[in-house]
Amino acid sequence: MGAILREFSGRVQCMSEPTDRAINRLSSEPSPYLRQHASNPVAWWPWSEEALAHARDSGKPILLSIGSSACHWCHMMAHESFDDSATAAVMNEHFVNIKVDREERPDLDKIYQLAHQLLVQRPGGWPLTMFLTPDNQIPFFGGTYFPPEPRHGMPAFKELCLRVVDFLAEHPDEVSRQNQALRDALQRTNEASCETTSPAVSDNALAKANEAIERLFDSQHGGFGSAPKFPHPTNLERLLRTVVNAPGNAADAKRMLEHTLTCMADGGLYDHVGGGFYRYSVDDEWMIPHFEKMLYDNGPLLGLYAAAYALDRNPGFRAVAQGIAEWTVREMQSPDGGYFAALDADSEGEEGKFYLWHTHDVASEVSPDELAVLLPRFGLDLSPNFEGRAWHLFRAQSLDDIVGRTGLSAQAAQARLTSGLSALFDARERRVRPDRDDKILVSWNALMITGMARGARFLSDASMLRSAERARDFLFEHLWANGRLLATWVQGRARLNAYLDDYALLLEAVLELLALRWRRADLDWAIELADVLLDQFEDPVGGGFYFTANEHETLLHRPMPFIDDALPAGNGTACVALLRLGHLIGDVRYLEAARRGIVRAWPGVQRAPHAHNAVLHALEDYLSPPALIVLRANGRQAEPWESALLPDPASRRYCVTIPNNEPNLPGLLAERTPRGPVTAYVCTGLRCDAPTTNLETFRAQASSA
Repeated sequence: MGAILREFSGRVQCMSEPTDRAINRLSSEPSPYLRQHASNPVAWWPWSEEALAHARDSGKPILLSIGSSACHWCHMMAHESFDDSATAAVMNEHFVNIKVDREERPDLDKIYQLAHQLLVQRPGGWPLTMFLTPDNQIPFFGGTYFPPEPRHGMPAFKELCLRVVDFLAEHPDEVSRQNQALRDALQRTNEASCETTSPAVSDNALAKANEAIERLFDSQHGGFGSAPKFPHPTNLERLLRTVVNAPGNAADAKRMLEHTLTCMADGGLYDHVGGGFYRYSVDDEWMIPHFEKMLYDNGPLLGLYAAAYALDRNPGFRAVAQGIAEWTVREMQSPDGGYFAALDADSEGEEGKFYLWHTHDVASEVSPDELAVLLPRFGLDLSPNFEGRAWHLFRAQSLDDIVGRTGLSAQAAQARLTSGLSALFDARERRVRPDRDDKILVSWNALMITGMARGARFLSDASMLRSAERARDFLFEHLWANGRLLATWVQGRARLNAYLDDYALLLEAVLELLALRWRRADLDWAIELADVLLDQFEDPVGGGFYFTANEHETLLHRPMPFIDDALPAGNGTACVALLRLGHLIGDVRYLEAARRGIVRAWPGVQRAPHAHNAVLHALEDYLSPPALIVLRANGRQAEPWESALLPDPASRRYCVTIPNNEPNLPGLLAERTPRGPVTAYVCTGLRCDAPTTNLETFRAQASSA
C-alpha cells in the first residue's frame, strides 16, 4: 500500500461537473444508512451480484465504502466528499462505487476490516474505504476516513482516488502478488488446531487474561487503555466472573470492575438526563463521548450493572441499569416489540447538539432550588467542557458533598435532583432529535433481550421481563421462517441470511428467558437454533463455527471469528450456549461441538487470552460446568425453592422450573419426573444428586453445587 502513496506525482486532474446527475441506486434500499446516501452525486451501488458483474465487465476497480447511520465520521466524509460534485465525478469515472451498511452486512465488514488490518498493520474503523480489484474483489489499498483536502499527512480523497487508479494501471504485477499474499494471510486466520481429539486446554488462560486486563486497567479513571475509550463489556464480564469464581483473585477483579462501572456511570459516557450509554469517550476521563447510542452496547451494560448490583446492593448500579432499560423501552422498542438499532450522534448537522446544555438554558427550565443542586452536581458551575462553548453533564460532585455544603437533607437534595432532571428531560424532548436507525437486527436484539433478562432476575423487575419477551416474540414471528433466521427487519420486511452472531446470541437469550419463565416453545426453539448452528455453521472436522452459513453467498473469505470486537465473539457465545443446552437436555452433540470450538480457538487464546473473553467463558464452563437445577412443580409452589437460590451474577448456575404436567420432554428432561408437589434435580456436569422433594435437602444440595 505504501507504494501507492510513493508513486503519487502530486497531479490533480481537473474534472468538469457531469451534465446529467449520476444514477444512484440506493433510494429504494431498505437500509436507513444506504438511503442517507441516495442523494449523493456518487453513482452508488448496493453490494449485489449486479454491481460485481458491472465491475468485472467494465474493468473498473471497486471503491467500497462501509459505514453506519449513527457514525459521525461517516457523516463527515459523506458531507465533505460524497456530496461534492467534483469528487463524485472522479469516483464515477474511475470506479464502481459500492456502499455497504456494516450492520446489515457484518460478513463484508469483518472480511474487509481484517484485510485492512493485514494491509496497513493497524486496526480499521468506520467509515472503511477499500479499493478492490474488479475481477475478484480483493482489496489492494484502503483506509478509513479521508479528508477533502490534504491534512495530517493524508492526501485529499479526490487526489487519493487518482493515485489508486494510476498505481493499479502501472503496477498490475505488484498488485497481483500482493493480492495472493493477502489471500494466503486470510486463509491462515482460519487454520485449525491439530489438537481436536485430545484438547490441552487449561484454566491458566483465565489467570493470564486477568493479568492482561489489569495491565490495561486505568486505576485513576477506570476502564482499559486510553482514549478513545470504550466500555469493553466483555472485559467487565470476565472480571465479574472472576469475582465469583476465583476467590484468590476476587479482590483485584472486584476493584477494577466496580471502579470502572462507577466512573463510566459518573462521567459523560452515561446520559444523566435520558438514560443509556453513548458509544465511547474521546478522553481518558469518560467526560466527552461520541454521542451515538448503540443497542449492542446498552444490552450487555444493562446486564452488567444489574449483576454488579447483585454483588453488593449498590443502589447506584441499580439506578443505572433501570435507566438503560427505561431508555430502551421508551426510545428503542418498536410498537411491535423489536428493538431498533441506534440513535445518531448528530442532530441539525452538529454532533451532540441534542444532548448539550448552556447554563442559561438550564436556569430557565428549573426552579432556583433545583438549580442549586443541579449546578454543582453536573459541573454546570465549572468552565464549559465541550469545545469551550457548552456543557455536557457529568457527576462533578457527590450528593453527600452537596448536602454538606448546602445544609439540605439527603432526601431533599435527591428530590430536587430528580425533579430538576425531569424538567431538563422535558426541555430536551422539545429539541430536534437525532435520527434513529430503525433496523431491527437479530444479534443486537438478542444482546438486549439477555440484558433485560438479567435485569429482571437481579432487580426483580417484571417490566424488563415483559420487554424482553415482546422482543423475543417479534423475532420469532418476523425473522424466523422455514427453520432459518433472517438477519434484519426494516420497512416491514425481513431480509438477508442470518449470521453466526444471530444464532449464537439468540440461543443464549432464549435460554436466559427459559430460566426466568418456562415456555415449552422456547425450549423447542433453542433446540432448533442449536441444530442450525451445527448443520450450517460448524466445521465438523476442525471445529469452530464460521461467521456465515453453508448456504451463504461465496465471498472472498469465510471468517471464523474467535476474538471479541464490539460484540462478544460468536464462537465463544455459541460454545457457552451449546454447553448449557447440552447439559440441560443431555445431548452430547452440543457438548462435543462446544468442545471442538474451544479447542479450535485455543492457539489464539494462548497468544492473547484477554482478546477472547467470550471463548474464556466457554472454557470456564467446559472445565468446570455450572450447576444445573431442574425443578418440577405446580403453579407457584416452586417459589420458596427458587427463593432459596442466591443471586448468581456470574452465570455459574442454570435453573429451570417445569410444570409437573409438561408432557413429552426431550432427552434427559424426560427423566426429571415429578415425585411430589415440588421435585428438585441438582446436577453439576455429569454428576447428579438424588432427586428430592424436601426443601431443606434442596437448600443443602444447591449450596454445595
